[in-house]
Amino acid sequence: MVLESLLSAEKAESKPWELFFIGFIYTTIGIFLALWIFRDQASLIMVFLVVIAAIPLVYNTMKYEESKDLIITKESSLLKEHSRAVTFFMFLFLGITMASVLWYVALPADTTSLLFEKQTSTIQAINNKVSGNVAFSSMFNKIFFNNLKVLTFSILFSFIYATGAIFILTWNATVIGAAIGNFIRTNISNYTSSLGMAEAGNYFHVISFGLLRYAIHGIPEIMAYFYGGIAGGILSMAIIRKHYRTNIFNHIMADFFEILLLSVAFLVVAAFLEVYVTPIIF
Repeated sequence: MVLESLLSAEKAESKPWELFFIGFIYTTIGIFLALWIFRDQASLIMVFLVVIAAIPLVYNTMKYEESKDLIITKESSLLKEHSRAVTFFMFLFLGITMASVLWYVALPADTTSLLFEKQTSTIQAINNKVSGNVAFSSMFNKIFFNNLKVLTFSILFSFIYATGAIFILTWNATVIGAAIGNFIRTNISNYTSSLGMAEAGNYFHVISFGLLRYAIHGIPEIMAYFYGGIAGGILSMAIIRKHYRTNIFNHIMADFFEILLLSVAFLVVAAFLEVYVTPIIF
């Protein structure tokens, strides 16, 4: 497989920034193949094409992370090692997101509406759930438990399919990319129509504004999903490799639960930022 040979798990952890470009390339190829071959179902097909390209790297990473449990006994050292995988996954996620943003803004409106049809429906459904005159505490609970559901799916998909979490994370990357792209496109359109194209160069501050709007709470939220995916993947690999028959399995389970607690902690932080911090700034 050509894409599989681009990067190994060990190299990805040593040079995580390369994953940004890998994610960007995967997504760009997936978008244009989906539009070319499966145009009517492009919004989902592009996600599956990105997932297919990423599976070899994610699978090898899960094996690599589970093998660390066999040689590292100190939990703080293990979490530090797992954070290396989370770092390169974050760069992969950012690459997918930024490619989605770019093509959402750059492609014609009719193509964009078709390419991100399902993502746009998801955004509207999420907005409907948290809209209205509700108390901050109620909104916090809605957002936290919705994110907790996504975390649960990341863990289950990763446990059942070993690499299943990459589907949840790729889907979320395209949803966030569509939301940011729509924010940028709408604001640039509003500014240019009201003030004229002569001032268009000044309007591109909305790009950084749009990215920041979602990054404040989005980064800890996505980190939670990545840690959850690693936890499920480690447990899956331990069972695949029959390590549950050895004494080291208790250590693997302890690592699994500690990663889960860390994931939930990140979700709490993300929900707090989304409810109490982001609205104040934006």
